[in-house]
Amino acid sequence: MKKLSVKAKNWLLSVHVASSGIWLGTALCIVAIAIIKRDTGNGDELYGINSVLRFMDDWVIIPTAMLSLLTGGFLCWLTIWGFTKHYWVIVKWVATITLITIGTMWLGPWLNEMTAISQVERLQAVSNPLYLFHRQGVIVGGLIQISCLLAIIAISVLKPWGRRLIKQPKEMEELI
Repeated sequence: MKKLSVKAKNWLLSVHVASSGIWLGTALCIVAIAIIKRDTGNGDELYGINSVLRFMDDWVIIPTAMLSLLTGGFLCWLTIWGFTKHYWVIVKWVATITLITIGTMWLGPWLNEMTAISQVERLQAVSNPLYLFHRQGVIVGGLIQISCLLAIIAISVLKPWGRRLIKQPKEMEELI
């Protein structure tokens, strides 16, 4: 397998860093808006806010999270880092896939449900226990996601834990 040139690797890395940064920034904005605007006194405004949060999830977070995963995969495949040579890469993979899964299974559906409830109930949504549960889930889950994304960024920069010791086939024969 031919590896990327330094210039191509740097471009791919730039797209990876940018997509990850946009993912983090948008998640931060969603949580901030959800917290700041949770006590709105206008039903149309409540629905509008929830619609914007859903839009940000559907059209910014989902594409940039997938782009981050895709570019990370290409960086592993086409550079010396590999998929399993370094513990820090393995941790980033597991964390990224976990965050995307949690977003797909819980955070996104909660935002969608908040929007649907507020569309029908307008201001009455703030007394609906299901709406309140989803809103709290978006805030708490979003804060956890932000914390994990910050940890992934720190891992990317610090590259802790080093390289895995992988036994070569000849060394394996000697052990048998």
